[in-house]
Amino acid sequence: MHDTVDDASIQIDTITILQQLAVGEALVSMLDENGTPGIVERAKIVPPRSQIGSITPEQRQQIINSSVLAGHYEKAVDRESAYEKLSARANNGTAGAPPEGGETAPATSGGFRGVLGEVTSIFKPTIGPRGGVHDSMATTMMKSAVRAAGSQVGRQIMRGILGGVIGRRR
Repeated sequence: MHDTVDDASIQIDTITILQQLAVGEALVSMLDENGTPGIVERAKIVPPRSQIGSITPEQRQQIINSSVLAGHYEKAVDRESAYEKLSARANNGTAGAPPEGGETAPATSGGFRGVLGEVTSIFKPTIGPRGGVHDSMATTMMKSAVRAAGSQVGRQIMRGILGGVIGRRR
């Protein structure tokens, strides 16, 4: 229909129509099945049904009753939140448990058991607030020492290999 019309005449028609548009009219272009925009055409725009101000309780009830989901979400459910679950887990993990080292008195009270409890606590892994297990202080120190020794040995080996290869070339 408009396929034989050249671009210049389409542009002139568009400009003319834009100046003649009335209230509630617009120029629209639809996409074809390939996603290519079609020629711009004049169209009437239907205004949305709306009102100024809030709706009455009767109107609200009518909208709720006519909904597809009517009756599905009316029942209030107070589920246990993630915060409540984590708090309960944290309280269950520490409540009623004997202090570390099996002692009954706090570690600050002194004595051999208090010192022993403090020393052995560096070998026990810790549990974070979300239940994650973290290495103990002793394990962390050991890993750091092994890493440092490994990198030192690796450096020495690389120096020996590269020194032998480069030394032969000279």
